[in-house]
Order: sequence, then structure tokens, then C-alpha cells
Amino acid sequence: MAKLRYLGHSAFYLEGREIKALIDPFLTGNSMAAAKQEDFNDINYIFITHGHRDHIGDAAAIAERCGSTIFTCNELAGWFASLGLKTEGMHIGGRAAFPFGTVKLVPAWHGCPVQENGELRYGGVACGFVIEIEGKKVYHAGDTGLTMEMKLLEDEKVEIALLPIGGYYTMDLDDAVRAVGLIRPRLAIPMHYDTFPVIKANPREFAEKVSRLRLAAAQTMAPGAEFAF
Repeated sequence: MAKLRYLGHSAFYLEGREIKALIDPFLTGNSMAAAKQEDFNDINYIFITHGHRDHIGDAAAIAERCGSTIFTCNELAGWFASLGLKTEGMHIGGRAAFPFGTVKLVPAWHGCPVQENGELRYGGVACGFVIEIEGKKVYHAGDTGLTMEMKLLEDEKVEIALLPIGGYYTMDLDDAVRAVGLIRPRLAIPMHYDTFPVIKANPREFAEKVSRLRLAAAQTMAPGAEFAF
């Protein structure tokens, strides 16, 4: 049975057969974080949706210590590779099989710069991930606005959809509810809220609206909460 743990902001720990992974591990400097980067010593994969610091987070430090492979878009993977790290540089629409299952990169409407020595450099495009482990698919939307491409995810038969609700930098709560209606996952979980003043949102309101409209099951996860699926 697979396991999902919410670490705060957009960061998650995902575990299953042959995979112990982090997604967007923004831990250091994150007041909402439910873990420290030093807590992870056996991570074999890290998924990065885009190059902003609140998503790259502690990825490089953890990958260097654990020998993790970093999945991200091709250009951002090149930057991580220049640091001496192992990468899988895929691109939007690409799907490939790995020992734990499959990974597909899907569109996310957002920027993807990388900050290096105080300057911004091109980091490719932002993305979301559909990660299949133990026959079930987890969709991590990354930072994105509502987009009709999400309708294509209905055919993926997503088990769990992790969706930003904070607004300002991403879609807001109501657009995230609309996204659930497009994707039709079995379960919807909100993320990317409350970390900064401009992304304050009520995750319970999101879950209540999704449930009331009968779009999917929905639940909130406090940082540190975990469940099996």
C-alpha cells in the first residue's frame, strides 16, 4: 500500500514499492513545514514542478546526501545536473516507465526561473506530475492557474489530485473546485495556501464545496498528516 504525507505548502512525501520520494521539498525557511531536510536520508526520487525557491527548496541538499534522482523539465534538470546531481529531464506530455511505475509531465501555467548567484536564469517551463505507483495515479498540479488541459486528466483516472487553492500566484479556491470538476479524481486535497499572507485560504471551504457539488471525495491535510491509499 502506498503512503502520502503532507509536509506543508506544496511539499509531500510519497512512498510505495521501490520509491521514497519528495515533491517540491520546501522545508528550510518554511514556517508551515512539518519536517526538516535532515529528516530524510533514504530518498531515491525528488519531483520538482518549477524553479521558484518555495518549490526547489531543499532538493539539491537532499539529493546530494541521498543520491536521489531529480525529475523535472529538461532545462531545469540541466541546471541540477550542473550541480553534479542525477536527473531525469523530461518535458510536457512525456511519459516514461521507471522501477516504481510511470511518470508523466503535464502543463502548469506558471513561470520557471532559477535564481543563481542573485540573478535569474531560464529554467524551462513549469509542470505538474502524474505519478503512478502501485497502480494508482497521484496528480501534483504544481503552481498553476485553472486550465482546460486539466480536462484531459479525466482519462488518467487520477486517484489523488493535489491542487493549489491560495490564489495570487496560482488558481484560487473556487477555480480549484472547478479543476476538480474537470479532472474527476477519486480524492482532492488542497495545498499551497497560508504560507504567505497573500495566499491565505480556507482548505475546509474547498473540501466542503467539492463534496457539496459531488465532484469527488475531498479532505484537508494538516502539515505532518499522513494516510495510506
